Amino acid sequence: MSPLPEFETTTIRPVERRGVGLHSGAPVRMRILPAPAATGIVFRRTDLNGFEVPASWRCVQRVSYATSLMRKGVLISTTEHLLSTFYSMGLDNAYVEIDNLEVPILDGSGAPFVEMLREAGMRATRRRRRYLRIVKPVSHETPGKRISIRPAEGFRLSCRVFFPHPLVGHQRLDIEVTPETYAGQIAPARTFGFEQELDALRNMGLIRGASLDSAVCFGASGVLNEGGLRFADEPCRHKALDLIGDLALIGRPLLGEVVAERAGHAMHVALVAKIMSDASLYEVVTAAELAGRAAAAPAR
Repeated sequence: MSPLPEFETTTIRPVERRGVGLHSGAPVRMRILPAPAATGIVFRRTDLNGFEVPASWRCVQRVSYATSLMRKGVLISTTEHLLSTFYSMGLDNAYVEIDNLEVPILDGSGAPFVEMLREAGMRATRRRRRYLRIVKPVSHETPGKRISIRPAEGFRLSCRVFFPHPLVGHQRLDIEVTPETYAGQIAPARTFGFEQELDALRNMGLIRGASLDSAVCFGASGVLNEGGLRFADEPCRHKALDLIGDLALIGRPLLGEVVAERAGHAMHVALVAKIMSDASLYEVVTAAELAGRAAAAPAR
């Protein structure tokens, strides 16, 4: 396992993208800007006088087909792809300015946000990074679905999904999440849906901004997107991407192994809330403290 980064990070320069919201269909301009140490990730609605909504589990509002945050009635919707990328690429502090209610979907994956971070550059601050290290197993279950986390020295995921489609079925991804593995093996995986469900979703007021440029669509027997899938197990990889984005709402880098079986946004944030409501389940430590413990441990 690679050594844990010691210090918090932020970006070096502002970067900007324009797009539309996946569910609202509304045009949106988004900028990522540097922020001081200990700020965390903070959204700013520039269309509402810069009103700030922190990327925190305390602000979770809706978790049906996306994860949305709200503070004092101000909404930031579909945050999971952006937060997943920030978390996995090791960005601790940033302001995210958007001029509408929803983060742009872009190509439906985390890859454009990885590109934005590479364009922005990242630098270390002088504040030591504080990790949330799981010390006791914890889980959340509903019929046929389960998500759990147990102690581990790094951040690992085991994500399992099932969809009754000939190109999906049962899929599983086991991976240690690092900036390198995320950028190459998780970030490119796009959000997806099934052709027979599209009308029902639109009737619910959802996916107004969706297209084959921003999502994978499975038809009755194949993929409707020109070029097909980016990975044979792209749906499972995208579910892992979503899971990381929801775990990022903890607000600290996580040390633990997460196992998700057919889980979704609601179960992800329920696990986060369970962790954060019981301080006996975790400890907050620096990389230097962990390294000191390892050095002091007797040889085996």
